[in-house]
Amino acid sequence: MDFALSEEQEMLRNSARDFLTKECPKTLVRQMETDEKGYSPGLWKGMADLGWMGLVFPEEYGGSGMTFLDLSILIEELGRALAPSPFLPSVVYCGLPIMAAGTEEQKKQFLPKIAKGEMIMTLALTEPSATWDAGGITVKANAEGDDFVISGTKLFVPDAHIASYLLVVARTKEGKHKEDGITLFLVDARSPGIKLNLLKTMGSDKQFEVIFNKVKVPRKNILGKVDHGWPIIQDLMPKATLAQCAFMVGGAQQVLEMTVNYAKERVQFGRPIGSFQAIQHKCANMATDVDGSRFITYQAAWKLSEGMNCALEVSMAKAWVSEAYRRTCAEGHQIHGGIGFIKDHDMQLYYRKAKASELAFGDADYHRELVAQQIGL
Repeated sequence: MDFALSEEQEMLRNSARDFLTKECPKTLVRQMETDEKGYSPGLWKGMADLGWMGLVFPEEYGGSGMTFLDLSILIEELGRALAPSPFLPSVVYCGLPIMAAGTEEQKKQFLPKIAKGEMIMTLALTEPSATWDAGGITVKANAEGDDFVISGTKLFVPDAHIASYLLVVARTKEGKHKEDGITLFLVDARSPGIKLNLLKTMGSDKQFEVIFNKVKVPRKNILGKVDHGWPIIQDLMPKATLAQCAFMVGGAQQVLEMTVNYAKERVQFGRPIGSFQAIQHKCANMATDVDGSRFITYQAAWKLSEGMNCALEVSMAKAWVSEAYRRTCAEGHQIHGGIGFIKDHDMQLYYRKAKASELAFGDADYHRELVAQQIGL
């Protein structure tokens, strides 16, 4: 059993780490938490020039045609650096559904622009019901001539203020099953009737309440088929969930390295605190959590890349990584002591991101329920 990365994957990881170490210092991460845009156009352009946004898109749409596992390796490095960018919303949450279900015209319209970093997109899925299943979709879209008119409220929409288009999940009719009657729309973010309210979050990221008040969308901007959009979301969910896992793995790895280095350098009672068994065991627990998180995430990403059924592995990964990242940060805080809690220290950055990441695409309890269903309970 070979867990090693290929030569090409090692090159991708190393080049990404070198670029982000230079172009995305923690000073930039802190600055973007209070910046109006929340991301650096310069960093975004640099990422686009390296071909990151088009990594998994087919070559005919400006991409590199690489696998989801390759994308996961790149996203891990983004998480390690806490890179403030609309990468996941644009590439994973919107680019992959367009690639999977879009018409040829839609693919040519959107994918090359995403790949070049010229277009930012985001997904408007969740609502005040705070559920991840089809029953939580209550935003209405009614047919009016050649258009559909969308009304309702979406919550926790990332980077909506800088997006050119929103991928909106709306209900176009009531069906026998909750999955029936759902349609996906590519909505121009500048359309009349859209109102954005910035939400205050623990992660200090840019998430919005998006209110749609009779927003008109042409039929040509429907992704997939009318009333049959939920399978597109079902196809997206494991990809989005694994992307979040990879981001968390990168953050946990950085916390581990940061904490081990501190334990070697911090002297107390005449010796480095890393020489004490209590500290060694905490670091050992962190290392176990980090490697376990990476292996379970990569296993699921590999199966997804190979077109295999990976629903069980995806939920196992999210259930485990959500808590492992938080545990790693908690142990790191214990070892750093009080200094890890001050705003100028990186530990608090990672802890806040870890806590916020737990909830994205379902927390540990949600995915444990899915695992139980998968194993027949």
